Amino acid sequence: MDFEYSPRVQDLRKRLIAFMDEHIYPNEAKYYAHVRSDKRWEPVPIIEELKPKARAAGLWNLFLPHSKRVPEGLSNLEYAPLCEIMGRVTWAPEVFNCSAPDTGNMETIERYGTEEHKRQWLDPLLRGEIRSAFLMTEPAVASSDATNIQCRIKREGDNYVINGTKWWSSGAGDPRCKVYIVMGKTDPDNASRHSQQSMILVPANTPGVKILRYLPVFGYDDAPHGHMEIELKDVKVPASNILLGEGRGFEIAQGRLGPGRIHHCMRLIGQAERALEKMCKRATARVAFGRTVAEQGVTRERIAESRIMIDSTRFMVLHAAWKMDVAGNKVAKQEIAMIKVLAPTMACQVIDWAMQVHGGGGVSDDYGLANAYAHARTLRFADGPDEVHRNAIAKQEIANQTSVAEALAGKKH
Repeated sequence: MDFEYSPRVQDLRKRLIAFMDEHIYPNEAKYYAHVRSDKRWEPVPIIEELKPKARAAGLWNLFLPHSKRVPEGLSNLEYAPLCEIMGRVTWAPEVFNCSAPDTGNMETIERYGTEEHKRQWLDPLLRGEIRSAFLMTEPAVASSDATNIQCRIKREGDNYVINGTKWWSSGAGDPRCKVYIVMGKTDPDNASRHSQQSMILVPANTPGVKILRYLPVFGYDDAPHGHMEIELKDVKVPASNILLGEGRGFEIAQGRLGPGRIHHCMRLIGQAERALEKMCKRATARVAFGRTVAEQGVTRERIAESRIMIDSTRFMVLHAAWKMDVAGNKVAKQEIAMIKVLAPTMACQVIDWAMQVHGGGGVSDDYGLANAYAHARTLRFADGPDEVHRNAIAKQEIANQTSVAEALAGKKH
C-alpha cells in the first residue's frame, strides 16, 4: 500500500487549495446570507458564479472513475485528499460538481443505466445543469433494513406505475432537481426478499409526484438542497426507465453506496480538520482564569486527541479507498463499513470539543460549528446507521476468525 500522492494529485491538490483560498472561504458570508434570506429555496448565486471558474481550473467531476465521459475522473485513492479539502466547507463540493447525492446518482447511471439514460440524465448532471435525488427511505418502515421498503413499482404494459411515500430525499428541494432514482418493490411475492426490490428513474415533474414538506435537521432546513418527504401517487413512467432490470435493486444499492459512503467520510475529515483549526485559534485568543484557554490542560488534551482521531480516520479511509480500487467495492465492504462508523463519530466528537472551546458562540450560527455538527450527526444514519454497519462488521469478523481457528485446528491434527 502506497498512499503517497501522485504528481497529478499533488498538482490538483495545490490548485484546489488555491481555489478554496481565493473563491470559497471569502464567499462563505455571501452564501449564508442567501440561504438565510427569503430566496433561500432558489439556487445560490455564488455557487453558480463559481462553477465555470472551477471547471476552467480543471477541478470538475473529479469523483467519477473509469468513465469515457469523464476522462479526468480519479480513482478513490486519488480523490480522497481532494474530497477532504472540498469538505472543509459544506457547500463547496457543489462548486466542483462533486456533491451528494448527485455523485452517487451519476455513478449509478454511469454503471447501470442505458445509453439513453446517460444521454438524458447523466450528461446534464455532469455538466452541472440539473440536480437529482435518491428516494429510498420511507416513513412507515424501518428503512435501515432495506428489505422493508414498501413503495410499489408495478408493471402495466409498457409502463411502470409507482405508489408510495419517501422521506429524507436529500436534494429534492432544489428547483434544479429534475430526476429521482426511486427504490421500490416490483415483485413483492418473490421468495428472496433481496430480489423483490428494483430501482427506476423518475422525472421529478411526472404527474403524481408531490413534495409534502421539507424536514429540518436540528432546525436547519438546508435550503435550497432540502430533505423532502415526497408522495408518489399513480406515477407512471416508461418501462425503459428501470435500471439494470427487475429485482436488481440491492445489487445497484451496493454498487452505489460504497463510493457514496467513502465520499461522506472524506468530507467529514475535512470538516473535522476545520473544526480543529477553529478550536486552536479560539483557544489561543481567549483568556480564562489568568491563562489562555489553550494553556488549560483539558483543552490541550482535546486538541491532541482530535489530531490522533483525525489522522487515524484518514489512514483508515485511504486504506478503504485503496482496497476499493484494487479489489472492488464488494471485497472492500468491511473496510467501507468500518470507516462509515468511525468518521461521523470522530467528526461529531471533534466538532463538539471545538464548540466547547467557543463557549456560547459554539452553539450559535456565528462560527459554523453548530451547522457542521448537525450535518455530521445525520451521517450516523445516512447510508446505513451505525448499528447496521457494526453488525455487518461483527458478522464478517466472526466468519474470518472462525475460519482461522478451524484452519489452525486442522494443522494441529
